[in-house]
Formats: sequence, structure tokens, C-alpha cells
Amino acid sequence: MVVIAEKLQSLLSAEQVIQGADLDQYWQHRLIAAGLEVSSGCVSFPQSEAELAAVVKVCAQHHWQILPCGNGSKLGWGNPAKHIDVVVSTARLNRVIDHWVEDFTVRVEAGVGFATLQQQLAQHRQFLALDPLCAPAATLGGIVATADTGSLRQRYGSVRDMLIGVQFVRHDGEIVKAGGRVVKNVAGYDLMKLMTGAYGTLGILTQLTLRLFPQPEYSQTVAVTGSADAIRKVALEARLSGLTPVALDILAGASPLSPLPLSPYVLIAQFQGISAGAQEQIDRLRTLAETAGAQIQTVEETLWPAISTALVTHPDTSVLCKVGMLPTQGIDFLQLAEALLPEGWLARLHNASGVGLLRFEASQKTADLIGKLRANCETHQGYLTLLQAPSDVKQQIDIWGYSGNALGIMQKLKANFDPQGLFNPGRFVGDI
Repeated sequence: MVVIAEKLQSLLSAEQVIQGADLDQYWQHRLIAAGLEVSSGCVSFPQSEAELAAVVKVCAQHHWQILPCGNGSKLGWGNPAKHIDVVVSTARLNRVIDHWVEDFTVRVEAGVGFATLQQQLAQHRQFLALDPLCAPAATLGGIVATADTGSLRQRYGSVRDMLIGVQFVRHDGEIVKAGGRVVKNVAGYDLMKLMTGAYGTLGILTQLTLRLFPQPEYSQTVAVTGSADAIRKVALEARLSGLTPVALDILAGASPLSPLPLSPYVLIAQFQGISAGAQEQIDRLRTLAETAGAQIQTVEETLWPAISTALVTHPDTSVLCKVGMLPTQGIDFLQLAEALLPEGWLARLHNASGVGLLRFEASQKTADLIGKLRANCETHQGYLTLLQAPSDVKQQIDIWGYSGNALGIMQKLKANFDPQGLFNPGRFVGDI
């Protein structure tokens, strides 16, 4: 590792390549979460795209394997890192390159912080319609690499729907560009979609072009509480009614915002736009709730970030799963979770898609619990992926649980984009 650090320092500087005990507590913790030994950890911080390309090129020449990341807030997601020689962070590639205010698009470097960008966009009454986990620390590159979409997917779609241009460094240090300021149909790979959710296994993102939206004039959040059957009915009718909330989730487990009752499940909805329009939508939801025998109340807008924070609480001892199922099966899945899991669990399911997150404290029974929950998801055309868990839990479980038929295609893509297997070896589906 000393040889690697010295070689990278000759390309960058001593201050940009940090090793072992010289790493601060934050990065030491991040490396442990990724399954790396702190003593052998070498983290480099290129400050330009050219420096990043040079780092990748020299790693390719020496067959040094790379763990790409931004601020490292999601380094613990996916399979534990294997045979990593150097961690490459884009955290110092953090410029907002262009903001075309009238076109509602922005081009940023991958290391730009999500929270920082939102603050800058707010000055023009615009925002990026994403609400990822670990938002204060998350970078745009990390959000794209992990496809970390939150509750706003109800109205705005997923990360892929926000991304209209990418730039990344490939396995040989060359820079690849795709897309631009407008959406076009072109032949060949759709690189925006390929890079989204690839966990940095195909290349290292350097620049992103994203679509933006105007900030709403008015926003209000309401919570519908009642029995499982009542929430099931309201959730179904809300999907069929033509209501247009920007977020509509089923929440179950430990309440992240007292005194919001979970009795045992809550349907939470956020309506935005002009005040009269939002209120009309809320009145329609109230009618649906009362017809089903449920109650509805206004809650603080701070509920949304509170839920996201609660989902990543105690990352060293808790299990975080991404789940998917038919939307009609959400309540049944939550009832199973309630029967199986220890107190303190929390789940958030998106009402329209059936995609969501489940968090609970790890125990000796975790592997068995995940097996039962995954089987339920797969029975209803879904999946369960283990995002984050203590290392001993990850060693007992198939992290991705992938049972589809596209693994061969993914392996061919990996071979085309990264023939040496430099980027994040073994971290993705099928040990890609």
C-alpha cells in the first residue's frame, strides 16, 4: 500500500492521498463499513477530472483495484469490498459547472453535495426532485450510482428520470460523455440508465446533467391512520382516484415523529402546488379515508426528513433492506414484518410502486428473518435486497437475492466496460 500511496502522490499531492492511521475518524468508519481494513486503506481525492483520469490510468497499468465513492455515506451498501487497493473519492470534484435557469437544467461535478446543490437552486426557486437517504452527506454521484430515490418518486419518478447527461472515466482512464441538456433518442447504449444503480462497477462518474423543477408555492402533508384493512382500502382507492400527491407512502413500525400514531399503519401524503388545488386534493383524500373508517390529520412537513433519518439510524447494528412487491401486497408484507421483527423496526413503502425500505436491529435470527421476508416479496413478483448490515450478517446472506434472467447480460456489460475488473470488484449482483 505504501508503493500505491507514493505513486498516487506523485500524480496528485501528499494532501490528496491519505493512508491508514492518517485517515480521520469519518473515513476510518466508512472503510470499516465497506469491509476494508483501515490499516491498509488508501483514499485518494482527485480535485479535477484530469487528475481522476490519471489515477484510473495508473491503476489500470498496475492492475490496482478501485473502490469509487463520493463522501462514502453509502460505502456499506452492497457486497463487502474485495481485494481493493485504493479508494477513489470524488468529494473534491464539487463544482456546479452550469445552471441554465430558464431551461431548468444543471450540470454538476459528481462530488457536489446534494444539500449544497439544493441550497443554490433555492436561490432561483428551483429544486432537484430527489429525496435520498443520508441527504446531508450524500453526493450527486453517489445518489446516481446507488439509484437512491425517495418518496418524491410518486410525482417525479426515479433517479433515472432526473438524469439527462453523464460523463465518466472508463477503465483505461479515458473520459466518456453521453446525453446533454435535452433528451434525445440515439442508437447504442443508454449510458444514463446503465450508470444509474451500477454501484460504480462500470466507471467513475465525473459530471452529471440533471433536470430541475420549480419550487411549489404551497405544500401540506397529511396522515391517514386506522386499521390495516382501512389503510389497505384508502391506499387502493388513492391509486385509482386520480389524486396527484407528490409523495404517498405507507409507514409502519416505530414512529419517527411523535406523537404521530402508527395504528398500526399510516398512509402519509404530501400535496403541493397552489393552495386551493392542494386543499381540494386533501378534501378528496379525506372523503376516501372517512368512507373506509380511517382518520386523517395534518402533520408537520418535517415528517419526511425524519423518516429518512430514522431509516438509517444505528447503521453499525441495524439492517436496511430495499424491498419491492406488487403495490396491492404492501399491507400483507407489513403484517408479516410486524409478526416477525423485533420492536423498533420501521418500513416505508411507496404506494404507487410497491418499492420501499425496511430497517430493523440485527440479531442472531437475522438471516432466517430475511429469508422469510424475501420469500414473501418474491412470491408477489418482488425482491428484497440487503443494502446495509453488520459484516457478520452479510457473510450469511445473499446480499442481492437476484433471481431474474439478466445476469448474463450484466456480466457482458461489465466485461465490455471494465475488462480488467478494476471497479468495485464483487460488490454488485452476481459478484460483478
